[in-house]
Amino acid sequence: MNTLKEKISQLAIKNHSSVIDFRRYFHQHPELSGNEEKTASHIAALLKDWGISFEAGKGGHGIVAEIDGLLPSEAIVALRADMDALPITEGTGLDYSSVMDGVMHACGHDMHMASLLGVAKILNEIRSDFGGKVRLFFQPSEEKYPGGARLMIEEGVMDHHTPEAIFAQHVCPDLEAGTVGIKAGKYMASTDEIYLTVHGKGGHGGMPEKVIDPVLIASHIVVSLQQIVSRNANPAMPTVVSIGRFIAEGRTNIIPEQVKMEGTLRTFDEKWRNEVHQIITRMASDIAMSMGGRCEVFIDKGYPYLVNDEELAKETRQWMVDYLGESKVKDLDLRMTAEDFSYFAQMVPGCFYRLGVRNPSFSSMPGLHSSGFCPDEQSLITGCGLMAWLAVRRLGF
Repeated sequence: MNTLKEKISQLAIKNHSSVIDFRRYFHQHPELSGNEEKTASHIAALLKDWGISFEAGKGGHGIVAEIDGLLPSEAIVALRADMDALPITEGTGLDYSSVMDGVMHACGHDMHMASLLGVAKILNEIRSDFGGKVRLFFQPSEEKYPGGARLMIEEGVMDHHTPEAIFAQHVCPDLEAGTVGIKAGKYMASTDEIYLTVHGKGGHGGMPEKVIDPVLIASHIVVSLQQIVSRNANPAMPTVVSIGRFIAEGRTNIIPEQVKMEGTLRTFDEKWRNEVHQIITRMASDIAMSMGGRCEVFIDKGYPYLVNDEELAKETRQWMVDYLGESKVKDLDLRMTAEDFSYFAQMVPGCFYRLGVRNPSFSSMPGLHSSGFCPDEQSLITGCGLMAWLAVRRLGF
């Protein structure tokens, strides 16, 4: 008789072509954050066809589905996949490339949804082999504040029969298909958006003595903000302050009235995070004032840093080894990218891990948020099978 692990592995292989079809539909029909209506409808139709109960319209276009095991158990575990795409024009040249102009699944959320649908198929077929409930969160708007996770939580998806643990996976082009990566404890940074508007006095570029140059003021601010990391941050505390947008709408001989800047702050400590907000505000305002201008500062507090529960991550790593083998499980370092899965992980023990998607014959591949991002679909076998395995193991089977 096949073991539960063997059943899951065989079903992941058996369903692979269907899961590829799911992924290619999502890839060809991407939708931006908050607009995932057709994506949600497609997921809902599949769940209905399989006889899996679900609720739609959570946190926008989110879906919460539930699969009940038939063995006695009151345990509940949740699995999450994000749904939204990015405002990027696809450049892969695939025959199933995006048909939506300027929109692409360049972060792998199409892979995440397809994998979770594959998990649903597997678990629905082996219900007699486990007990408890597996809750499936198809989450909208991961890429845009305030984040679909928070919106779903505010609508109560974690309130009724709260899950005892929650898992999510994310594609990783640095890891080969067939491998996964995990890190216990702090893993991904908090993220805040910085908005600065420097006001000066515009005028003719050939008469600088008659203007208060906001371009010069803003330039001093950009350079000075880098000192926060080099001179204010504890060297042991990872911190990033980056300005990614600088808009000065003058001309060769026109100094504008104002300059707008946008950037990001990333770190791993709430007290320090709040201190940096104060430093940025004080530094930008004081520099502008000292040069005769003024600076408006707005910092939009975003996702908290992500912590993988130590005990759950330790168990998960062992379950990964049991399913894939030691050589297929990699240990990861801190990442300065951010994830709104952190909201779920603040409420119950959470584990966010990486799914390798690089073709083993390639030494590298285009990265996340790239117009050329093209994951190896062979990785969907691991994506479905492993997540189904983690769910039943966390339920105690």
